[in-house]
Amino acid sequence: MLDEVELEALYYVDDSGIHGKGLYARVAIKKGTYMGTYDGPEGVEDGSNALQNGSHVLWVEEEDGTWTGRDGQNILRYLNHGAEPHAEFNGFDLYAVKNIRAGEELTIDYGEEPNPDLC
Repeated sequence: MLDEVELEALYYVDDSGIHGKGLYARVAIKKGTYMGTYDGPEGVEDGSNALQNGSHVLWVEEEDGTWTGRDGQNILRYLNHGAEPHAEFNGFDLYAVKNIRAGEELTIDYGEEPNPDLC
């Protein structure tokens, strides 16, 4: 997992034309590159350690059908939804799905039509 200093060497946060703040690449990133891990407090759906769903919670379906969420605390929480995403998560690990130029806003596909009130 990349620490916050390593992440900030690769990415920066700025105003977004998509919504509020967005995450941007400082450097070019090649397709297939590991880009970091979504980090923060973790909880399970309907469990004793349940998380409130919010704008920075990323939910991942486990092999047994349960859902685990992380309330993003690192810079990756600024990823916005895009119809043609630059990256995707494998669990909580982020990978580039296309070549990315320095200065581009990084996007992921939220997997459903996002609620703009939660973005």
